[in-house]
Amino acid sequence: MSERESPGYELPLLLFSGFRSLIDETHRRLAAQGHPEMRPAHGFAMQAIGVEGASASEVGRRLGVSKQAAGKTVDRLEAMGYVSRQPDPSDARAKTVVLTERGLDSLRRSAVIFEELQSEWAAAIGTDRLRALESDLRTVTGGQGLRLDAQAWFGG
Repeated sequence: MSERESPGYELPLLLFSGFRSLIDETHRRLAAQGHPEMRPAHGFAMQAIGVEGASASEVGRRLGVSKQAAGKTVDRLEAMGYVSRQPDPSDARAKTVVLTERGLDSLRRSAVIFEELQSEWAAAIGTDRLRALESDLRTVTGGQGLRLDAQAWFGG
């Protein structure tokens, strides 16, 4: 193996390390900006809820977890003030989980932080290399887009 080659197992570890560094730094900055209780799983759940809201069952489907597991996450987010349960206008027996202003604030702040981190990576490796990396990742992943089920996937 030459100096420039690396073993195949290193690629997923490097990609995961990059992911972790971005997520960990995002949560460090969120904590400093008034959201110390936020965890990565909360962010995925709030993305699954979306700006339109969703039922606990739909949150579970989007996250790839059971309705019960999604319900526990929603319970935690509700206790922290990030979501609330509202009557479903189409079904009087059902509830829709919606983001509160605090939840929306954390998502807005996260978006700004991700932009800052992207700029920091561009400063470290160069804008052209970062854009090429992003483009190459879109190519090799088949443009799958955002997947919210990472937590369930890791959980087995």
